[in-house]
Amino acid sequence: MPTRKTRGPNARGGKAASPSSKTDTGKSKADTRESSARSTVSGPAAATRGRKPSPDPLLAKLEASNDLAASMPFNANKALEYGEIATAPQPGPIQEAPDPAATASTLTETSASNKVGDGEPQLGSNAAIAPLDRVRADSSGREMTTNQAVPVADNQHSLRAGMRGPALLEDFILREKITHFDHERIPERIVHARGSAAHGYFECYEPLTRYTRASLFAQAGKRTPVFVRFSTVIGERGSTDTARDVRGFAVKFYTDQGNWDLVGNNMPIFFIQDAMKFPDLVHAAKPEPHFAVPQASTAHDTFWDFISLMPESTHMMMWVMSDRAIPRSYRMMQGFGVHTFRLINAQGESHFVKFHWEPVLGTHSLDWDEAVKISGADPDFHRRDLWEAIESGQFPEYELGLQIFTEEQAEGFSFDVLDATKIVPEELVPVMPVGRMVLNRNPDNFFAETEQVAFCAAHIVPGIDFSHDPLLAGRIHSYVDTQISRLGGPNFHEIPINAPVAEVHNNQRDGMHRQAIHRGRVSYEPNSLAGGCPFQTGERGFTSFPQAEMESKVRAKPKLFADHYTQATLFWNSQTPVEKAHIVRAFRFELSKVQVRAVRERMVASLVNVARDLAQPVADGLGMALPPALPKALEQAPKPEVDNSPALSLMARPGNDSIATRRIAILAADGMDGKAASAVHAALVAAGAVPRFVAARLGPVRTAQGESIEIEVTFEITPSVVYDAMVVPCGRQAATQLLSLGHALEFAKDQYRHAKPILAIGSGRDFIEGAGIAFTLPSGDPDSGLIHASVEEIDAVLPRFIEAVARHRHHAREMDPPTV
Repeated sequence: MPTRKTRGPNARGGKAASPSSKTDTGKSKADTRESSARSTVSGPAAATRGRKPSPDPLLAKLEASNDLAASMPFNANKALEYGEIATAPQPGPIQEAPDPAATASTLTETSASNKVGDGEPQLGSNAAIAPLDRVRADSSGREMTTNQAVPVADNQHSLRAGMRGPALLEDFILREKITHFDHERIPERIVHARGSAAHGYFECYEPLTRYTRASLFAQAGKRTPVFVRFSTVIGERGSTDTARDVRGFAVKFYTDQGNWDLVGNNMPIFFIQDAMKFPDLVHAAKPEPHFAVPQASTAHDTFWDFISLMPESTHMMMWVMSDRAIPRSYRMMQGFGVHTFRLINAQGESHFVKFHWEPVLGTHSLDWDEAVKISGADPDFHRRDLWEAIESGQFPEYELGLQIFTEEQAEGFSFDVLDATKIVPEELVPVMPVGRMVLNRNPDNFFAETEQVAFCAAHIVPGIDFSHDPLLAGRIHSYVDTQISRLGGPNFHEIPINAPVAEVHNNQRDGMHRQAIHRGRVSYEPNSLAGGCPFQTGERGFTSFPQAEMESKVRAKPKLFADHYTQATLFWNSQTPVEKAHIVRAFRFELSKVQVRAVRERMVASLVNVARDLAQPVADGLGMALPPALPKALEQAPKPEVDNSPALSLMARPGNDSIATRRIAILAADGMDGKAASAVHAALVAAGAVPRFVAARLGPVRTAQGESIEIEVTFEITPSVVYDAMVVPCGRQAATQLLSLGHALEFAKDQYRHAKPILAIGSGRDFIEGAGIAFTLPSGDPDSGLIHASVEEIDAVLPRFIEAVARHRHHAREMDPPTV
């Protein structure tokens, strides 16, 4: 850490210098240096180096500045800026100031107050990197003030001329309060406007120095602070969490070499190949401009018109129409860096890399009918889920995995790794786990942290570099550009949540909302007046990989980019029958909302190129004959290395078998067996779940034992869709009462329809069967997710129910359309 340095013998406050000095013979001789030091224009012509330091502070500062500048008679690095030697940048030349005053803005910096500081400047320091505690505010036990710290006597009334008179313009307290309120909002993000975030850390498993010199991967056990924001893409800031959409998965690593932003999504590919089409994509997906409908939905004409004319989007649409677009929780979805990046080691050697985040809880999703209903019941479902999990100590955890491969390997693939619409199958390049990320702190203030955080794809650190992905090239510009308008200027990096933990030293100056107060008069490089500081670091700093470029400037894509369907087919082939059925339903739903028949036909014709067993049921659902396949941009695509990849199925990642944080409803009514219900409740709590007694009304429910159980939530405020499983206690009176409640019947039907685990105890079976739910599958086989047990069997059956909850859903009972 920088040390605090104060003035030496020439410090202000020493013995004052006389206006003249004595010569060796004792005769007076005018000394013009002192008067020059009291001016900011010109200075003495005679050299001062080597003289005894002056006791006059101003003159000492002038002489020290001159000595510092004289120590750098020329730019020693200038000759190194040309030719081959310039490819290995050298550290900038620096000189230490003979007196701290030489680089000071003012000698009066030693004056102290409780505003300017203690008068002891910290040299080589930037205090803006201090932890967020420096800007946290708490008003416990404090008086109310204005923004200028003036105590507010009355916060109830505006100032008026008499009790019934007009409000007065002189009321600066009212005007400040209203004015600030009028300017509270900032522009929302163009995309990813709706989001939630958390603090945490990344911990490296083993050193990756073989591949990269990035410091966060330098040693086993090293922890790096992170801030992670999850988001939807299309919806506005106030839209629903559970829309069918891509989810943003952006991680800001506060490394000791600067901030690295891994700005990813929960899908490993994207809709387009070139950033030139990004505005078109977003314009097509956003609400249609003539009437701003629909919100947070792609089920409309302009989106599908664009997509059906952009066959490179087909692979991405397979992912978006899958259940990956409706995750159960941010804690239960993967994350991907999307693009191919480079890792650079200390020897300058490069490897390509793809980044993967794997949730410890596994990958689980909502049912589409469930997602639609949650949007009405709790549009903050994902935001609430993330907050509550962290607040209760169930910290979300993800494992970071890397796919690392060489350029030579990439050249042998049947696809182009620079194409953002393509994956690298794990069968070709396995994912190597390298660390874990734990989210262990909720933000203190949503606006100050989650809303003002600025993720930028351009933010990388030494050891990580870009590839030539043409979509990535546009993102490098777009993110920085949009933050400037959204956050009010180029100084958004000084907003506390964006500030690095590594010190910031450069010559960027001024601009709106500048925070740093720079000491000294130098704001350029090279310089001698600040001893050459801040100086370039040479090869220790960030250096771009020196890839040779031998081609002409063109506006074109490589030929392999034209293979639009091979990997879409790979994705389809890799899905389970249940997942395929959900993809068909999603296409059917979205395209059914499209008004223009020609657009529907064109899209189905594109799906024919993916798989006929996909296109045919979609066409049937739209009431149309299967159209001929669309012409392909590349009729003869290379033979793929992989035609089925189990890793592409959500079912491949069930998680750690824990039911921690799973929400389980215990239906309650008068006459239920309270002893058995309480035992189930206790067992579920012990397993980490969150069981809740749900009834028609708040207040006590009388049990069969004559005791009461306090009801905390009702069917109205927490419908079935916000729970992961259901328990129906024993008790004929309770079953009869529940059967008389439409909300309870709908609750049970939704639990069954959405393939959730159900436990019926004793006569609780009467309620299940009374709701029209069979205990066997349509095939006649037992339903593994629908369990019945007597009161005496509860202890033996509970592990089976917990296992059923851990499986999340029991898809064997699904029917299209549902009969329950």
